[in-house]
Amino acid sequence: MKKILLSTLLLIVVHQGFSQVLISLIFGDKLNSPKIEFGLDGGLSLSTINGAPGAENVSGLNLGFYFDIKTKNPQWIFSTGVVVKGPMGAKGLPVYPLSDESLNEAFKGGTVTTQLGYFYVPFTMKYAMKNRIFLKGGIQLGLINKTKDQFLKTVEDEDDLSYTLNRKGDYHPIDAGLAAGLGYRLTKGNGMNVGINYYHGLLDAEVSDAVADKFNRAFYFNIGIPIGKGKAAKKAAEKE
Repeated sequence: MKKILLSTLLLIVVHQGFSQVLISLIFGDKLNSPKIEFGLDGGLSLSTINGAPGAENVSGLNLGFYFDIKTKNPQWIFSTGVVVKGPMGAKGLPVYPLSDESLNEAFKGGTVTTQLGYFYVPFTMKYAMKNRIFLKGGIQLGLINKTKDQFLKTVEDEDDLSYTLNRKGDYHPIDAGLAAGLGYRLTKGNGMNVGINYYHGLLDAEVSDAVADKFNRAFYFNIGIPIGKGKAAKKAAEKE
């Protein structure tokens, strides 16, 4: 357990995806054991903000790492980790008044794309079937690290207009909700897995009480790659 906590702290500090991959490749076999599988997890995300008028899905890339911890029943696995890069948000939102009248005039008739970034930590139970399909469900907690709105407007015969507004302080720092997923391990043993996960936020994301509650929603299409699991298993066998 101490090994997991120290590794989690180390990888949370490393914000860049490349650094995360590098550290995982170097120390992956040390994070695996007969009862724990460590790996990288990432792929495409489609998110929206439920309750925001005109909200459309916006795509992004998510990246993180996971720990699958075996229980006494081999079919039940406790799964956790950190989604280091967890984009949320929506596009197609209506513009709202800014403090600059020239900007209000310039972006009249345009749209706003809200971009939110979170660190997420899932706590789920995974049920592994004999045909290598698995189901999982639980909760997911998030900590926000990026909040900005991008005003956009297409202008004929000219360059598109764009203006970015930092909205730090307008969103609650904590997010929480339900997480569920369906996946398939491509090969037995140490093989990678593919899956689709859904996040259903339960907390109002925006601080203001003057507007309707807004909740994060997202689908994740992920690939999970065990790092160093085969090497760790070989070392364990040699010790025996």
